[in-house]
Amino acid sequence: MKYAFLIPLAIAALAANSHAQSRIYRCGNTYTNNAAEAQAKGCKLMEGGNITVVEGTRVNSAPVRVATAPQTAASPGQRVGPDDQRERDVAARGILEAELKKAEARRAELLKEYNNGEPEMLGPEHRNHQKYLDRVAELKAGIARTDNDIAGIKRELGRVTSK
Repeated sequence: MKYAFLIPLAIAALAANSHAQSRIYRCGNTYTNNAAEAQAKGCKLMEGGNITVVEGTRVNSAPVRVATAPQTAASPGQRVGPDDQRERDVAARGILEAELKKAEARRAELLKEYNNGEPEMLGPEHRNHQKYLDRVAELKAGIARTDNDIAGIKRELGRVTSK
């Protein structure tokens, strides 16, 4: 009975809170709380819990420009001349050779760090051996991926020279 005076106060707070949001009307895809506007437009009263409406962003109506690659031949259906094809093959071979050098350098770096399966322990790995084992497995997987990359580049180089 000590807190009996709080019961009427709580009831008054709940009654005030239930009328905190005025009536909401739905007019198609828009909402309003203006009763006169809603009646003029023939909107429907929304019943239930509180309603929150968040407006989305506006769509940019600027035209989209699409860049197209310049055509070296007169039309897309025509074949490329032998001189142009030879230039493209030389450029492709140069790109593949550069990629092969990068992949081989990466492989050498990984093998050096891997140190025949016993890489040097880093700072936090002295206290947590699992971190060391995870790094060793990651290095081994990296070497395998690099070996596959090198094999693929060598296959592509073989195709470019065989044509």
